[in-house]
Amino acid sequence: QVQLVESGGGLVQPGGSLRLSCAASGSILRLNTMGWYRQPPGKQRELVASITTGGTTNYADSVKGRFTISRDNAKNTEYLQMNSLKPEDTAVYYCNAAIQGLGSTYVRNYWGQGTQVTVSS
Repeated sequence: QVQLVESGGGLVQPGGSLRLSCAASGSILRLNTMGWYRQPPGKQRELVASITTGGTTNYADSVKGRFTISRDNAKNTEYLQMNSLKPEDTAVYYCNAAIQGLGSTYVRNYWGQGTQVTVSS
């Protein structure tokens, strides 16, 4: 069994910062690209940022220069540092990872349970 567990969401004022974490656990052979998605109220889920095993990153235009994705391969953990938060960043944030499990020959997409981020004064 593979599991992604997120932490770090909450309520923050505009201009503030939050750091999200996502730890992968279980029978993991290989942890490939990891990412963060978000789903604002009444909208579809969208990609926020992604990072490859080698550290290549990709960001949505709306968060470039404000958010930073990183990962610790030794801990099977990824992070999302969110600075200069805006009300429009309010959403449920989900971590995502492409994982090959032990004994498996294919890569499967896994999702975290989601964590609420609310930016409001």
